[in-house]
Amino acid sequence: MKVFITKVIPEQGLEVLRTAGVSITQFSEKRELSTEEIIDACIKHDALLSAGKNIIDEAFLEKCGHLKGISLLSVGYDNVDIPAATKHKIPVSNTPGVLSGATSDIALLLMLSVSRKAFYWHSIIGKGEWDFFEPTAGLGVEITGKTLGIFGMGQIGSALARKCKSAYGMKIIYHNRSRNAEAEKELDATYVSWHELLEQSDILSVHANLSSETQGLFNMDAFTKMKPSGIFINTARGAIHNEGHLIEALEKGMIWGAGLDVTNPEPMAKDNPLLDMPTVCVLPHIGSATLETRSVMSVIAARNIVAALQGKQMPQVINPEAYR
Repeated sequence: MKVFITKVIPEQGLEVLRTAGVSITQFSEKRELSTEEIIDACIKHDALLSAGKNIIDEAFLEKCGHLKGISLLSVGYDNVDIPAATKHKIPVSNTPGVLSGATSDIALLLMLSVSRKAFYWHSIIGKGEWDFFEPTAGLGVEITGKTLGIFGMGQIGSALARKCKSAYGMKIIYHNRSRNAEAEKELDATYVSWHELLEQSDILSVHANLSSETQGLFNMDAFTKMKPSGIFINTARGAIHNEGHLIEALEKGMIWGAGLDVTNPEPMAKDNPLLDMPTVCVLPHIGSATLETRSVMSVIAARNIVAALQGKQMPQVINPEAYR
């Protein structure tokens, strides 16, 4: 059995595949494959391990209906037409539950970096402008004791809330499609309405999935309801916020700052005005980018491939209906 892998993945995952006797074709060029290239490769293989946001839609699945499984090296799967995959009886898997620590660390890093204007001050050194001490110039703000609003209190949101409450004594509020009783008990988190989340949060951190309901949800209407001192953090998906509206809100002082690990589009253009704002910090989608996390993700993705090729149900499957 043969698997096609769209990018180079950690060795731990490859070893799982080799041990199971799976023949591996791994694309190693440092560029994105076109959909046509992936289709051409998949036609010659039995399964696909997709690393990155490759579009897997009805047109793709129509031509690759023979695949025994598609394994994603990610938690998000908004790039996959799951109903179409189910129709073609192709199981699709992802890697949830292993990114919580690493991604919540990035959210906390962005919160601290924005609040203390860290990227701005770093740029001052690079420009040779670190030459005079002004006691009132370029001051940041502290996050201790502030209200942290979580949009999407799942595993990543809970991990961030836990760190912020423990280290900084922050008050935790959240908005979800449903109540999170565990978070309310452990973190003394308070469930609030969407409007209350916007109005009460000193720092608002996004940890929701991208869907038709969340796409563009953080727009001008949302930003105008936030505090002028508010900080917006997004480590989930770039399309959840409207980037043009975010730029305008920052320029007009509707909110104080923003920290992004995800942008819309990705990659971000080098002349994007967000990159020059002193209260904005942008990272290139590195939420899961630790040696430990990516290695575990590769192992999970590989085990799902092995199960699919052996005619077994994937240990982690998004659409179990594909087996019925």
